[in-house]
Amino acid sequence: MNEILKYIGNISRLEEQAQGDFLKAFQVKSFKKGDYLLRADKVCKEYYFIKEGLTKSFFFNDEKEFIMKFFKENMFFTEISSYVIQKPSKYMILALEDTTVYAINKTSIQELCKKHHCIETLFSKLFSFTTLGMMKRISEMLEDNATKRHQIFVNENKGLLQRISLGDLANYLGITQVSLSRIRSSK
Repeated sequence: MNEILKYIGNISRLEEQAQGDFLKAFQVKSFKKGDYLLRADKVCKEYYFIKEGLTKSFFFNDEKEFIMKFFKENMFFTEISSYVIQKPSKYMILALEDTTVYAINKTSIQELCKKHHCIETLFSKLFSFTTLGMMKRISEMLEDNATKRHQIFVNENKGLLQRISLGDLANYLGITQVSLSRIRSSK
Protein backbone atom coordinates (compact mmCIF):
# COMPACT_ATOMS: atom_id res chain seq x y z
CA MET A 1 0.00 0.00 0.00
CA ASN A 2 3.02 2.24 -0.12
CA GLU A 3 1.96 3.25 -3.63
CA ILE A 4 -1.16 4.88 -2.13
CA LEU A 5 0.92 6.89 0.33
CA LYS A 6 3.33 7.90 -2.42
CA TYR A 7 0.44 9.04 -4.64
CA ILE A 8 -1.35 11.03 -1.97
CA GLY A 9 1.94 12.46 -0.73
CA ASN A 10 2.07 14.41 -3.99
CA ILE A 11 -1.41 15.82 -3.33
CA SER A 12 -1.76 16.39 0.38
CA ARG A 13 0.13 15.62 3.56
CA LEU A 14 -1.45 13.13 5.96
CA GLU A 15 -0.49 12.97 9.61
CA GLU A 16 0.94 9.63 10.74
CA GLN A 17 -2.20 8.52 12.63
CA ALA A 18 -4.37 9.52 9.65
CA GLN A 19 -2.14 7.50 7.30
CA GLY A 20 -2.59 4.39 9.41
CA ASP A 21 -6.36 4.81 9.72
CA PHE A 22 -6.63 5.56 6.01
CA LEU A 23 -4.72 2.46 4.89
CA LYS A 24 -6.68 0.19 7.27
CA ALA A 25 -9.94 1.23 5.58
CA PHE A 26 -8.97 -0.20 2.17
CA GLN A 27 -9.89 -3.64 0.86
CA VAL A 28 -8.00 -5.38 -1.92
CA LYS A 29 -10.27 -6.46 -4.77
CA SER A 30 -9.34 -8.33 -7.92
CA PHE A 31 -11.15 -8.27 -11.24
CA LYS A 32 -10.58 -10.42 -14.30
CA LYS A 33 -10.44 -8.83 -17.73
CA GLY A 34 -14.07 -8.14 -18.70
CA ASP A 35 -15.36 -7.88 -15.12
CA TYR A 36 -17.35 -4.82 -14.10
CA LEU A 37 -16.30 -2.70 -11.16
CA LEU A 38 -19.54 -0.77 -11.67
CA ARG A 39 -22.56 -1.54 -13.83
CA ALA A 40 -25.05 0.98 -15.17
CA ASP A 41 -28.03 1.54 -12.89
CA LYS A 42 -25.97 0.65 -9.80
CA VAL A 43 -24.85 3.13 -7.17
CA CYS A 44 -21.11 3.75 -6.93
CA LYS A 45 -20.15 3.41 -3.27
CA GLU A 46 -16.38 3.19 -3.51
CA TYR A 47 -13.26 5.06 -4.44
CA TYR A 48 -10.57 2.95 -6.11
CA PHE A 49 -6.81 3.04 -6.39
CA ILE A 50 -5.39 0.77 -9.09
CA LYS A 51 -2.49 -1.35 -7.91
CA GLU A 52 -2.21 -3.11 -11.27
CA GLY A 53 -4.33 -3.29 -14.37
CA LEU A 54 -6.45 -1.02 -16.50
CA THR A 55 -10.11 0.01 -16.52
CA LYS A 56 -12.37 2.23 -18.59
CA SER A 57 -15.35 4.37 -17.67
CA PHE A 58 -18.00 4.41 -20.39
CA PHE A 59 -21.68 4.55 -21.30
CA PHE A 60 -23.91 3.74 -24.23
CA ASN A 61 -26.15 6.13 -26.13
CA ASP A 62 -28.27 4.69 -28.95
CA GLU A 63 -26.10 1.56 -28.85
CA LYS A 64 -22.95 3.63 -29.45
CA GLU A 65 -20.23 3.37 -26.83
CA PHE A 66 -18.66 6.53 -25.42
CA ILE A 67 -15.52 6.12 -23.33
CA MET A 68 -15.00 8.86 -20.79
CA LYS A 69 -11.67 7.88 -19.25
CA PHE A 70 -9.09 5.12 -18.89
CA PHE A 71 -7.67 4.45 -15.42
CA LYS A 72 -4.29 2.75 -15.03
CA GLU A 73 -1.91 1.89 -12.23
CA ASN A 74 -1.40 4.44 -9.47
CA MET A 75 -4.60 6.36 -10.13
CA PHE A 76 -7.43 7.16 -7.71
CA PHE A 77 -10.87 7.15 -9.34
CA THR A 78 -14.58 6.71 -8.90
CA GLU A 79 -17.73 7.38 -10.89
CA ILE A 80 -18.05 10.78 -9.32
CA SER A 81 -21.67 11.69 -10.07
CA SER A 82 -23.12 8.48 -8.64
CA TYR A 83 -20.66 8.47 -5.75
CA VAL A 84 -21.50 12.02 -4.67
CA ILE A 85 -25.30 11.86 -4.93
CA GLN A 86 -25.65 8.10 -4.29
CA LYS A 87 -28.00 7.61 -7.23
CA PRO A 88 -27.73 4.90 -9.90
CA SER A 89 -25.05 5.59 -12.49
CA LYS A 90 -25.46 5.70 -16.24
CA TYR A 91 -21.75 4.90 -16.51
CA MET A 92 -19.98 1.59 -16.24
CA ILE A 93 -16.44 0.77 -15.17
CA LEU A 94 -14.93 -2.29 -16.83
CA ALA A 95 -11.59 -4.04 -16.30
CA LEU A 96 -9.70 -4.06 -19.60
CA GLU A 97 -6.99 -6.27 -18.07
CA ASP A 98 -6.80 -8.40 -14.96
CA THR A 99 -6.94 -5.62 -12.39
CA THR A 100 -6.21 -5.34 -8.68
CA VAL A 101 -7.52 -2.32 -6.82
CA TYR A 102 -7.56 -0.98 -3.31
CA ALA A 103 -11.17 0.01 -2.61
CA ILE A 104 -12.46 2.27 0.13
CA ASN A 105 -16.19 2.75 0.66
CA LYS A 106 -17.97 6.04 1.07
CA THR A 107 -18.97 5.39 4.69
CA SER A 108 -15.33 4.81 5.66
CA ILE A 109 -14.26 7.96 3.83
CA GLN A 110 -16.90 10.02 5.61
CA GLU A 111 -15.85 8.65 9.01
CA LEU A 112 -12.18 9.30 8.25
CA CYS A 113 -12.95 12.85 7.11
CA LYS A 114 -14.73 13.54 10.42
CA LYS A 115 -11.82 12.11 12.39
CA HIS A 116 -8.94 13.59 10.37
CA HIS A 117 -9.14 17.03 8.78
CA CYS A 118 -6.13 16.15 6.59
CA ILE A 119 -8.11 13.30 4.96
CA GLU A 120 -11.02 15.67 4.35
CA THR A 121 -8.53 18.01 2.64
CA LEU A 122 -7.19 15.11 0.55
CA PHE A 123 -10.65 14.17 -0.74
CA SER A 124 -11.52 17.78 -1.40
CA LYS A 125 -8.44 17.95 -3.62
CA LEU A 126 -9.28 14.62 -5.31
CA PHE A 127 -12.78 15.91 -6.10
CA SER A 128 -11.25 19.11 -7.49
CA PHE A 129 -8.85 17.14 -9.70
CA THR A 130 -11.75 15.02 -10.96
CA THR A 131 -13.72 18.15 -11.83
CA LEU A 132 -10.73 19.67 -13.64
CA GLY A 133 -10.22 16.44 -15.55
CA MET A 134 -13.87 16.38 -16.63
CA MET A 135 -13.71 20.01 -17.76
CA LYS A 136 -10.56 19.28 -19.77
CA ARG A 137 -12.22 16.25 -21.39
CA ILE A 138 -15.37 18.24 -22.28
CA SER A 139 -13.27 21.08 -23.66
CA GLU A 140 -11.28 18.68 -25.88
CA MET A 141 -14.46 17.09 -27.23
CA LEU A 142 -16.12 20.43 -27.96
CA GLU A 143 -13.16 22.51 -29.12
CA ASP A 144 -10.62 20.18 -30.72
CA ASN A 145 -10.90 18.21 -33.94
CA ALA A 146 -10.27 14.45 -33.98
CA THR A 147 -6.66 14.81 -35.11
CA LYS A 148 -5.86 17.15 -32.23
CA ARG A 149 -7.70 14.91 -29.72
CA HIS A 150 -5.65 11.95 -30.98
CA GLN A 151 -2.41 13.90 -30.61
CA ILE A 152 -3.31 14.97 -27.07
CA PHE A 153 -4.12 11.36 -26.15
CA VAL A 154 -0.84 10.08 -27.62
CA ASN A 155 1.19 12.76 -25.83
CA GLU A 156 -0.48 12.18 -22.47
CA ASN A 157 -0.92 8.39 -22.61
CA LYS A 158 1.99 6.86 -24.53
CA GLY A 159 1.99 3.68 -22.43
CA LEU A 160 -1.71 3.05 -22.99
CA LEU A 161 -1.55 2.76 -26.77
CA GLN A 162 -0.28 -0.82 -26.56
CA ARG A 163 -2.83 -1.72 -23.87
CA ILE A 164 -6.11 -0.57 -25.41
CA SER A 165 -7.86 -1.68 -28.57
CA LEU A 166 -8.21 0.57 -31.59
CA GLY A 167 -11.97 0.36 -31.10
CA ASP A 168 -11.66 1.69 -27.56
CA LEU A 169 -9.33 4.46 -28.72
CA ALA A 170 -11.79 5.45 -31.46
CA ASN A 171 -14.68 5.43 -28.96
CA TYR A 172 -12.66 7.59 -26.56
CA LEU A 173 -11.89 10.07 -29.34
CA GLY A 174 -15.53 10.06 -30.50
CA ILE A 175 -14.73 8.86 -34.03
CA THR A 176 -15.03 5.72 -36.13
CA GLN A 177 -12.21 3.21 -36.49
CA VAL A 178 -11.97 4.19 -40.18
CA SER A 179 -11.38 7.83 -39.20
CA LEU A 180 -8.82 6.71 -36.62
CA SER A 181 -6.98 4.70 -39.27
CA ARG A 182 -6.85 7.77 -41.51
CA ILE A 183 -5.48 9.91 -38.70
CA ARG A 184 -2.85 7.31 -37.79
CA SER A 185 -1.75 6.78 -41.41
CA SER A 186 -1.31 10.53 -41.97
CA LYS A 187 1.42 10.68 -39.30
